[in-house]
Amino acid sequence: MKQKITVLGSTGSIGTNTLDVVARHREHYEVFALSAATQVDLMLRQCAEFKPAYAVMASAPHAKLLAEQLRSNGLATEVLQSPDALEQIASHPEVDAVMAAIVGAAGLAPCLAAARAGKRLLLANKEALVVGGALFMDTVKRHGATLLPIDSEHSAIFQCLPEDRASWPDRVDSLLLTASGGPFRLRDPATLSEITPEQACAHPNFSMGRKISVDSATMMNKALEVIEARWLFDMAPDKIKVVIHPQQIVHSMVQFKDASVLAQLGTPDMRVPIACGLAWPRRIASGAAPLDFAKLSALTFEEADAVRFPGLHLSWQALRASEGTTAVLNASNEVAVAAFLERRLAFDRIHAVNLRTLETLLPPTLGSLDDLLALDAQAREIAHTMARQWQLQ
Repeated sequence: MKQKITVLGSTGSIGTNTLDVVARHREHYEVFALSAATQVDLMLRQCAEFKPAYAVMASAPHAKLLAEQLRSNGLATEVLQSPDALEQIASHPEVDAVMAAIVGAAGLAPCLAAARAGKRLLLANKEALVVGGALFMDTVKRHGATLLPIDSEHSAIFQCLPEDRASWPDRVDSLLLTASGGPFRLRDPATLSEITPEQACAHPNFSMGRKISVDSATMMNKALEVIEARWLFDMAPDKIKVVIHPQQIVHSMVQFKDASVLAQLGTPDMRVPIACGLAWPRRIASGAAPLDFAKLSALTFEEADAVRFPGLHLSWQALRASEGTTAVLNASNEVAVAAFLERRLAFDRIHAVNLRTLETLLPPTLGSLDDLLALDAQAREIAHTMARQWQLQ
């Protein structure tokens, strides 16, 4: 039988790559629902190709426009636009698997809904774990959901770890996340204030959304991945390490207690971990080109520079602090990156806003999603205040 798939964030990089893999295996997969923020034209094309039962747009005007265009093109897809629309399509009884590819804290509620419904959850939204942490993992376990990581680094670790999870404490020494270093790996740290949004969005290996591209440039994406790895693999923060690997052929590694290391290698193409997550434990063609080892350049590894990438080291600081601190970091970073992309904040001030917000806000006791969302809102308010203090003239 075909698996019915909901793709949250279908017009983004992960979403479009997911649909590319699905299109190669229509005998196994069927698209049940799609969601997007503002890209009506692309959503219309996706609905025309995959004929989902439902489509969700983030705002009422975009939803209305999509509905009109679907009708004029004779397409039967129903457009949903309500506060809980994402949760509806993530938890719908007909859905087998959910690709969670919405960027930011906005993806937490539908991820929790999918987990509560016991779905096969393909997690590309790292913020669900960065913000939700213990609450999210507890929901996955209590409701018997299957959680499969889609970030290339976490997928690599997942593939390298023993299948017997109970054996990890006795066998695993540490997790080694690789990072490209982004476009500023070799740049003089003294010139970081001069970086433009266009330069920050020019990732050397991947074509990604603007927010994720900036996070890659600051290495905040790796900070969030450290936090995600802590929850995904129940690993102590000091057992998670980061190494810069510019070629991005080795996607991540697991070091064992006998000093041996297992690594997952592959072409830097997000369709590889997407195909792995969709089919696991089977393997299907992803559409990515296979590695040609005869043509590979040297594989190099470097230490992450704390001066050039100070944001990376906030991950361990936040993990050692009280519960909710990682949610504060994530919220602040979203505000700071948005200010930078709008040319209101210098690139090197992104870290300053994040650090000052962490120093200002001590999270209260958390017990529910509402508590997390309230903390998220409070952190954003403080971050906005900090960003205005350093606003460019």
